[in-house]
Amino acid sequence: MPLLPPETFVWPDDLLARPTPPVDAAARWWALHTRPRAEKTLARHFLGRELSFFLPLAKKRWRNRGRLFTSTSPLFLGYIFLWGDEEARVAALTTNQVAHCIRVEDQAQLHQDLARVHRLMASGEPLTPEERIQPGDWVEITSGPLEGLQGKIIRRGKHLRFFVEVHFLQRGASVEIDAAMIRPTEPPDDLRNSSTK
Repeated sequence: MPLLPPETFVWPDDLLARPTPPVDAAARWWALHTRPRAEKTLARHFLGRELSFFLPLAKKRWRNRGRLFTSTSPLFLGYIFLWGDEEARVAALTTNQVAHCIRVEDQAQLHQDLARVHRLMASGEPLTPEERIQPGDWVEITSGPLEGLQGKIIRRGKHLRFFVEVHFLQRGASVEIDAAMIRPTEPPDDLRNSSTK
């Protein structure tokens, strides 16, 4: 039983399905570090003003007196991602919900990372926030709703977890995965080059 109805976490719906934006585009990604517990308030504000945004969320489930409850909370506490021009950035700052607006230098990398997190969310599998980048082998998922997605694999006890990084934040998200659904692969060229710098 959900405590509250699900909220819009991306607007417009196809924001992360679009190709990587050109470098010279007027619009760009902004990482907004919010005031405490202001992520969803800011997302509602952006939706009302029709500003493009992405707020990664994770579902939390628990039982209380035999009843199953579900809620959602921000995957990356204190962060929401705004897509827009300078005017959109100023509109975000006027809400008094933003503690700091962080300029993203590698727009293509952040767009790709957020698109992969969005695909993890769309799979419906329970997500686990990952606070720091961990070592792991690169794999590609070969079947299921995440087929074709590339990321790292990490082992937690007897379980394998598929890990997607948001390099800009040095954080990520992971889902449990079956070893039969993956195959080893090389990291993408842009990540292979950045890891050798």
